[in-house]
Amino acid sequence: MVDYFSTLIAVSDDCPVERSVVPAPHNGRKTVAVLQHELLAGRPYELTQEDVLFRSWLMRQPGCEDRTDDEVAALRDTFFAKSQACLRASPLPKKYGFGLLFDAEGRVALCPMESEDYRAGLHREDVKVLKAMRSSRGRPGASR
Repeated sequence: MVDYFSTLIAVSDDCPVERSVVPAPHNGRKTVAVLQHELLAGRPYELTQEDVLFRSWLMRQPGCEDRTDDEVAALRDTFFAKSQACLRASPLPKKYGFGLLFDAEGRVALCPMESEDYRAGLHREDVKVLKAMRSSRGRPGASR
């Protein structure tokens, strides 16, 4: 998995919203988007990509709140022993209009697409901009 430093994961080209939207549970269950948003909202630059990916996975596992620190550490090792999708595949920049801005130490902050931080991040020379992965499978620029 790629780690990101001084990088903005910009919303995907086929993101369906024009302003960021806080994800809501689906059928009474917290989705990956809800969990990732909860982890990042109000906590800018505290977590790394690995923290977000692992914690959002762990919170969906039965009995996660009853695990010891050693069990969680072992689960984390097992989780990252196989390849994982990076946050460019997160629903937050793909569907909900949130950019993900990484600082020089690899910690991430939510960045709503309508915010000044997002617009500035698109043009900062010290920030690499990568688009989130597209949701549709069509060719870039092809009409749906």
